[in-house]
Amino acid sequence: MLDYWTASAAFFLVMFGIQEWVLQFHLGYLGRYWAMMSAASLFLGFLLSGLVCVPLIINLRVDPFTFPGNVILCAIAAIFFGAFLTLGQWLILRQTDLTPRIFALINAVVGILIFFLLVWFNEPSLELSGGPIAGWKTALIFLAGGVVTGAATGKALDFYCKRVEQRLISIERERVEKETQHRERLKKERLEREKLEQEILEAEMAEKKRIQREAALEEERKWYEEHGDEDYESYEDEEDYKDEDEKE
Repeated sequence: MLDYWTASAAFFLVMFGIQEWVLQFHLGYLGRYWAMMSAASLFLGFLLSGLVCVPLIINLRVDPFTFPGNVILCAIAAIFFGAFLTLGQWLILRQTDLTPRIFALINAVVGILIFFLLVWFNEPSLELSGGPIAGWKTALIFLAGGVVTGAATGKALDFYCKRVEQRLISIERERVEKETQHRERLKKERLEREKLEQEILEAEMAEKKRIQREAALEEERKWYEEHGDEDYESYEDEEDYKDEDEKE
């Protein structure tokens, strides 16, 4: 019959392999270590939970197949598995910007819960020891459970990462648009300010020329008044006529 160790290996290794395949784009090079880190975490959890559960079974006669012994042993194993599995996956997720670190805890809880449900329903075909591949039907159940769980959890994180990525892209696009609009507004204001300054400068130059011309005419008139000129009257009329033409 398929024993507990083979069942857990079949379930979790397939589950983490599927997750690694689904998440390889978002995890990048870290995705190569996803299944390896998860397997190492489970192995450590298995060793430590075994150090606690075996003495309970042998010394305290805790029956792993009847209530409440099965619940106690499952809870102890779940605590060790969940703690090491969450830590291992969290160490990978913390190095990425898109993936939420809380997924490590969610993934561990969901995986352990589904695994123990499969154990619960297939308990008659499981033994603490025995042939690891004798129960091929049970093996298929745990393999299929690992595939479905890994695909569902991995795809859920993949979908979340895509949404976060799209949101970041949208925020970056909005930021670029705002910066572009700000630059265009500053450029427009600068051009308008330069145009206004140019108009003011031209008006000042025209006013300066007018004042200089009037001053020159006034000096010329005074000179003719001082030195006399019989044609002064006609000359003044001509200047008045020119001024009227310029105004027109």
